[in-house]
Amino acid sequence: MGQTAPPTERQLLGFDSTGAQQRHLALEARFDSLLKKENLRAWMQRLSARPHHVGSPYDKENAEFIAGLFRSWGYETKIESFDVLFPTPRVRLLELVSPEKFTASLSEPPLKEDATSDQTVEQLPIYNAYSVDGDVVGQLVYVNYGVPKDYEELAKRGIDVKGKIVIARYGGSWRGIKPKVAAEHGAVGCIIYSDPRDDGYYQGDVYPRGAWRNESGVQRGSVADMPLYPGDPLTPGTGATRDAQRLQREKALTITRIPVLPISYGDALPLLRALGGPVAPASWRGALPITYHTGPGPAIVHLRLEFDWRLVPAYDVIARLRGAE
Repeated sequence: MGQTAPPTERQLLGFDSTGAQQRHLALEARFDSLLKKENLRAWMQRLSARPHHVGSPYDKENAEFIAGLFRSWGYETKIESFDVLFPTPRVRLLELVSPEKFTASLSEPPLKEDATSDQTVEQLPIYNAYSVDGDVVGQLVYVNYGVPKDYEELAKRGIDVKGKIVIARYGGSWRGIKPKVAAEHGAVGCIIYSDPRDDGYYQGDVYPRGAWRNESGVQRGSVADMPLYPGDPLTPGTGATRDAQRLQREKALTITRIPVLPISYGDALPLLRALGGPVAPASWRGALPITYHTGPGPAIVHLRLEFDWRLVPAYDVIARLRGAE
């Protein structure tokens, strides 16, 4: 009968026998011991306690907090910063000017059930990042999800969006596709809203009672043409370091060609209710208490957006554990 070989000590490739292996194994063991749900919950609560978008004070505090954790665990740690283009709104205006008057609130009132919902000083306002500035007026056209097949359906019905402002619902594709396709079809502006059929009371209880979007909730996010190239619009293919060569903003291909604004379904209701024209196809109908029409008109809307186009710091925390060469 053969004998079972005794267990061997764990070995790390790339380390000599002068104690480096033991030090690094101890470092790994200490790190692994901290990966407990209690710690993960505490770290997440710390990171998400305040708004921390790129360029914000709490974003830098978070980077320093994470770096401090890694240093306390024995890692070689550094913070690298990049200067990225990050527009924030100066002016946001959306109004129905005909056949009746209505101005979108573009706000999310604080909820007593959510203590973080009143952090309005630090929160970003309702907008889509990397929308171009614009001041446009036009007839409104409902384009369903605003993807190519929806424009094909409109064309079958003799409806053209050239020179008009389109309103699309979130879903069916990534949000950045909607203004891109709208511009390709000649639209001068794009509004995006979350319909309650897709994300609202049709699906279940809304926030704060449930997980679905309430009537004032708005989906934010970038509408940059990221399939063209990801990252900072001014430095395609390279890091956005302080001394990097940058495009002029007007030549950045990932910034939208038309102004884009997201809104709540509470703000969308008066706009959609004012539409005439053909009744929308059955698959285009949402869950708002209206008959969905495609337009164009008689609803005429005014959309005005102006942004502060600044470079702001973005941080990478890099923790290094030396291994095999």
